[in-house]
Amino acid sequence: MAKWHGFGRCKTRLSKDIGKSNSATVQSMMTYHTISVAKYLQETKIIDISLAISGLGEKNCRRWSKHLGINKFNLQGKGCLGEKMKRQINLNKEFCTQNKIKNIIFIGTDLPDLCHQDLLNTIRELKKNDLILGPSNDGGYWLIGLSEKIISKHLHLPFINIRWSKENVLQKTIDNFDSTKLKYKFLDKKIDIDTISDIENRK
Repeated sequence: MAKWHGFGRCKTRLSKDIGKSNSATVQSMMTYHTISVAKYLQETKIIDISLAISGLGEKNCRRWSKHLGINKFNLQGKGCLGEKMKRQINLNKEFCTQNKIKNIIFIGTDLPDLCHQDLLNTIRELKKNDLILGPSNDGGYWLIGLSEKIISKHLHLPFINIRWSKENVLQKTIDNFDSTKLKYKFLDKKIDIDTISDIENRK
């Protein structure tokens, strides 16, 4: 899930402290880092990448995706984060079926600490669990991995009754699974970079 790093169009909270130009540069660097991590695993045939883009029209999305070296992309579209993620699942279902891909992993582009092992751990844990979550410092999550069982039968569960961008997104997501026998597991907590304090807390 990537947002175009346009001047004044990304990291608005961060830009209040370091300026619009600097915040756009930070977003750009984190995006390219995320893409680099994912592309390494794609080149080794471990994953397939589908880039979900916001902040650009389709023509510019195609141009940017090509520049990044990614063949498959979609626009994120309108709605809350949950609606955008469900839309990406539906848009990629045919591709997943044709290529026998059972699991879908969402990652954002706010993580300078993302590494290959994070994704490898997620893939490994999805063999034993139905849901994988990477908790973030703001009460949300930096990664969500969905098993075939959730995608096919319980797709509503990770996304209902949640007020996105609030401090209890992770907890509300887990609450949705309390009455089920579905298994979930957490990865290590990471810091999403949204404010200057997030950057300072990484030191």
